Amino acid sequence: MKLGTYFTLEELTITNENIDNTPGDLAKQKLKALVKNLLDPVREMYGFPICVNSGFRTLAVNKAIGGATKPISQHTKGEAADLECADNAKLFYLIRDNFDFDQLIWEEGNNLQPDWVHVSYKAKGNRKQILKFKNKKQVSFTKKKEL
Repeated sequence: MKLGTYFTLEELTITNENIDNTPGDLAKQKLKALVKNLLDPVREMYGFPICVNSGFRTLAVNKAIGGATKPISQHTKGEAADLECADNAKLFYLIRDNFDFDQLIWEEGNNLQPDWVHVSYKAKGNRKQILKFKNKKQVSFTKKKEL
């Protein structure tokens, strides 16, 4: 099922765990909002394919992969996606500089390239929070101009 121009429900719910990962109606609505307001426009501006490594996760899938629990991962609400492409740093800065988001996280990697980019979007109250994680620990909080 297409959620927008470039992304499908299937790619936003795929998991390597042998656990049902079917989102409820509210999570589907939030996934559609994530795609409409962030993922599709980012893909359009980037101009090349973007791979979703992790999108929606049921609580069971989130627990199985060691996802955030306190606070609960936005993946479990249909509000987040982990993205990867040919140039993850370019993708990170493109989102940071051009889009509304709740969280944008430079995940792992080094100072030149993250291994992947986590981004989340809420219908209301986006914080524009920018974080950097290394070895699953927050190593720096960065304001927009610091990264």
